[in-house]
Amino acid sequence: MLTAGAALAAYERITDQRSRFVRVDELCASAAQDLQGFMASEAELRAEAGLMLKDKKGLEAAQGRFLGHVLADPAAGAHLCHAMLLPHPKSKARLAEFEQTGVLALAGARVERQGKAAVITLQNPRHLNAEDETTLEGTEIAVDVALLDPKSEVCVLRGGTVTNPKHAGKRLFGAGINLTHLYQGKIRYLWYLLRDLGFVNKIFRGVASEHHSPEETSTEKLWIAAVEGFAIGGHCQILLAIDYTVAADDAYLTLPARKEGIIPGAANLRLPRFVGDRIARQAILAERRIDCASEAGRLVCDEIVPAAKMDEALARVIERLSGSGIVSAAGNRRAFRAGEEPLDAFRRYMAVYAREQAQCHFSPALIANLERHWNAANRRS
Repeated sequence: MLTAGAALAAYERITDQRSRFVRVDELCASAAQDLQGFMASEAELRAEAGLMLKDKKGLEAAQGRFLGHVLADPAAGAHLCHAMLLPHPKSKARLAEFEQTGVLALAGARVERQGKAAVITLQNPRHLNAEDETTLEGTEIAVDVALLDPKSEVCVLRGGTVTNPKHAGKRLFGAGINLTHLYQGKIRYLWYLLRDLGFVNKIFRGVASEHHSPEETSTEKLWIAAVEGFAIGGHCQILLAIDYTVAADDAYLTLPARKEGIIPGAANLRLPRFVGDRIARQAILAERRIDCASEAGRLVCDEIVPAAKMDEALARVIERLSGSGIVSAAGNRRAFRAGEEPLDAFRRYMAVYAREQAQCHFSPALIANLERHWNAANRRS
């Protein structure tokens, strides 16, 4: 069994005593070579990647144990969180493109400058805008570009129009993780860590720079979300990192963790701040649906509007929230985080999350839940 000491020693070697920032995926690839016998090799992972989730041996769980040890250490864990808050390696080139055109199309997301706002439209139309491996990188780059764009003052997140027959032609905020792809083994364990240490935390904390602590200096803006239809699972989690949420009066929120058998990102850490511990436990452990226009929904959503009035409401909110200036907005966000969720609190949570999610991801109960509640065995990719 991999010990904390061995994991931390490997982290020091891989990062040259924390003088170099390494993203989670590169870190685990390097650790597999450094910790042979404790971590699956690249060849072993590649051989297992094409299997259905139920047929995998769970080799990736060792990555969870390794990352759990790293994140549990105050120095190494903070350094890894910092690494994941830096711009994605591909973002610099895409930002230059966006600055020229004001529009950027990516896999899973589209960014467009609209007046004072950089508007990200989440796009996975066939799968109700669900998140999966095809959307992850594009969404993170979109978040980077929206934050780093010098010509916009606020960021907006909205779901695009879907083509799924049940909701064809409608805008939906999103259906969470793509459960069909999860069942089919197309979503790797590291997807969870890349997502929650990456673009979701960047929405919450901004984009960091190499030479300054993310607690002290980051490039950040106010975030506005437009919730239409529903925000299920991971999309509900995103709302907990948003500054101002406008929801349609017929929209709803769910965190169906019990039916899925996984941990809903940082929702266990953040949702109680919005709705209290009891409702948070009901939502995560007992499948409570929260209608946006309900009393509980209004604790998460700032404004409820008729679905047909969403464009008008967004324009009004953008105008109102862009008046204070980026510097003031960033300072106030940092002040809120100092009391609510400093980086060290997030680091400690993610240490537990990394370890426990690895167990959930390969649990037989997850397979059974997907077959029972999602009819996953009979769905096409």
